[in-house]
Amino acid sequence: MSMEEKVSTEQAYDADQIQVLEGLEAVRKRPGMYIGSTSERGLHHLVWEIVDNSIDEALAGYCDHIEIIIEKDNSITVKDNGRGIPVDIQKKTGRPALEVIMTVLHAGGKFGGGGYKVSGGLHGVGASVVNALSSNLEVYVHRDGKVHFQGYKQGKPTEDIKVIGETEITGTVTHFVPDPEIFVETVEFNFDTLIQRVRELAFLNKGLRISLEDKRSEDENKSATFHYEGGIKSYVEYINKTKESIHEAFYSEGEDQGISVEVSLQYNDGYACNIYSFANNIHTYEGGTHEVGFRTGLTRVINDYARKNSLFKESDPNLTGDDVREGITAIISIKHPDPQFEGQTKTKLGNSEVRTVTDSVFTESFSKFLYENPSVARTVVDKGLMASRARVAAKKARELTRRKSALEVSSLPGKLADCSSKDASISELYIVEGNSAGGSAKAGRDRHFQAILPLRGKILNVEKARLDRILSNDEIRSMITALGTGIGGEFDISKARYHKVVIMTDADVDGAHIRTLLLTFFFRYMRPLIEHGYIYIAQPPLFQVKQGKTIQYVYNEKELEKVLAEIAPTPKPAIQRYKGLGEMDAEQLWETTMNPEERTLLQVELNDAVEADQVFDMLMGDKVEPRRNYIEENAQYVKNLDI
Repeated sequence: MSMEEKVSTEQAYDADQIQVLEGLEAVRKRPGMYIGSTSERGLHHLVWEIVDNSIDEALAGYCDHIEIIIEKDNSITVKDNGRGIPVDIQKKTGRPALEVIMTVLHAGGKFGGGGYKVSGGLHGVGASVVNALSSNLEVYVHRDGKVHFQGYKQGKPTEDIKVIGETEITGTVTHFVPDPEIFVETVEFNFDTLIQRVRELAFLNKGLRISLEDKRSEDENKSATFHYEGGIKSYVEYINKTKESIHEAFYSEGEDQGISVEVSLQYNDGYACNIYSFANNIHTYEGGTHEVGFRTGLTRVINDYARKNSLFKESDPNLTGDDVREGITAIISIKHPDPQFEGQTKTKLGNSEVRTVTDSVFTESFSKFLYENPSVARTVVDKGLMASRARVAAKKARELTRRKSALEVSSLPGKLADCSSKDASISELYIVEGNSAGGSAKAGRDRHFQAILPLRGKILNVEKARLDRILSNDEIRSMITALGTGIGGEFDISKARYHKVVIMTDADVDGAHIRTLLLTFFFRYMRPLIEHGYIYIAQPPLFQVKQGKTIQYVYNEKELEKVLAEIAPTPKPAIQRYKGLGEMDAEQLWETTMNPEERTLLQVELNDAVEADQVFDMLMGDKVEPRRNYIEENAQYVKNLDI
């Protein structure tokens, strides 16, 4: 249906459909309750709350282009070509609908008033919360042949709605300035952070065009437009672009009980399973009923096909879910009129009916795909059979990494110098490069809450290995046993023996490589450790500057230049460069890197799992060309770095 046809059949969308649930209170006093935090992440959340309103218009079929502009003064403008926010009087309040939407929490067309069948965003808090947390906000509504305007200051209208011109188009333009009184950490938007979500939204809403422009940049080309007619099928192909795929991407869509379901998948020759699920454009990191329906259906369809086509021996057991998901990249996207979210971060879909609907829509289409593509089906089944054999081989090795309880010290690896505390919330595990540094760390640590696990050399690159080989690696097995959580599908965050896992390696190329190998392992097999903020990177000093009895530790070249410029030229300072952790004695290592009162730790965060997957695959996978291109593109950033 064309945009014109959709508009011609549009249902009424006026003030009476704007439902008011409660007043806007305490948003400025407790902003974290509404946007998570007032850090950089919370700042960017403001953009998505406004964009989500435009996405709702797209989901309803009345908008096909959204523009996001970072203005020169670091404010944000969001434009869409939807119907325009209603401006007539809302009966329950006696105020214009636009003003109600912008000043009353939980007011909008997505609360049963008939404005939207399906909506994204975080339950309608968006526009009013953004308004409350902006020093200034302006809305221009193109509707009914007129341009309507209203301005606000810290959430309060500065004037009544007025008509400022005529127009032949429809849509809404929102311009806001984040309030520095609220966002004291930063009010500067990051183009790269915004572009990742813009791309994702374009994939999830096929046919929608989303543009992002940064007017702060001297480079006039710092802009991007995303438009994917293939939708999530294009998304799967994008994720797999650095991998060796073994068939064309599969795609299916359907609707039942008012719930629309889209599924796309593609197998590659790797071992990692990458399944990303979405509900009303919200990334359901913790999965949910739509993901359960997909996983169950996938396993059943592949086993049924293999049995009916005699690809198994009669005595062979069925493939497990882990077997059939090896090397898969899949996207599940559902649109639900009333999604129910649960879980620790409210990103797990809980609607029970979605499981059956997803299973039904997906399996019917995927079964047909396998029968129409027998060579692909055979390859997928063979891949599952190989994974099954590897799983059996890994079972024995996995048993060696299991512990019956947190108190069963006898099963811990011999090289682990454990802490005396049994309170995981205060306990720290330092994973240290080399026995020499491990010795210093053991001698310098606080034994009450700090444990030390030295590694010998570089661990296995898990990006290129199956689980059976991974579990046969002594260093990896020691880490798994020490952490106590299990790995992969058996991972249990509640069994973590330490809530801080600190990677401590030398500040050189080899140290960086070991760090990357460890992060690859944690991302692929213990991802919840990253998601819960348990993984840290130590920041040991690069230099010691000694002048008389005064000693300063310096962490990079720029800081060294600053220190040398500020101290007196006499007596001449002695500068020691640490080539590795082993060059520091126990006391120095404690003072600089392990003492909670003095140390600096970098917490590893996972802001975009898809982007992280691509980076790990590109850096650690089999394909050389993407890695070479990345190095050539980023060499400029390290050419002056002295490591």
